Amino acid sequence: MRLTLGDRILKVNHAGEHGAVHIYAGQRLLARFTAPAVCAGLADKQAHETRHRAIFAAELARRALPRCRSYWLCAMGGYFLGICTGLLGAQAIAATTVAVERVVLLHLQQQLQTLQGQDSAATESIEAILADEQAHHDDAAAQLKPGQFWPRLLDPLVAGATSAVIWLGMRL
Repeated sequence: MRLTLGDRILKVNHAGEHGAVHIYAGQRLLARFTAPAVCAGLADKQAHETRHRAIFAAELARRALPRCRSYWLCAMGGYFLGICTGLLGAQAIAATTVAVERVVLLHLQQQLQTLQGQDSAATESIEAILADEQAHHDDAAAQLKPGQFWPRLLDPLVAGATSAVIWLGMRL
């Protein structure tokens, strides 16, 4: 069975949302101790990511497609990233969200341009999550304090890892 570009994009996005659910799960686990003030916001973001994952899962099911091979890699990597940044506190949590969402938003915009006029169902699925992803980015960016250490360290690492996972997922 030959996958269309829209099929591959949906599979990767589904896996990415699974990873995002696990980032927030790991952060929530430790933020209770290191940054309790952000826990409610993390729960809201995790609920959004769970809904996003369901949107992509429904479209995969409609197309009778299996999950992406990177699905569990995204979960394990996301949970590890969430645990590590949750341990480091509110600024690390916010910096992680900004870095991930910046890459994801760019990726989603590129997908929409690529799919324009080719796959309306995939396009609709992507458009259904864009506002939430932008809100996650903007909310986290507003929480960052100027001159903090964690954003400077984590931004290139997290953005690079996120880009690498997307690249790998598109090729698995």
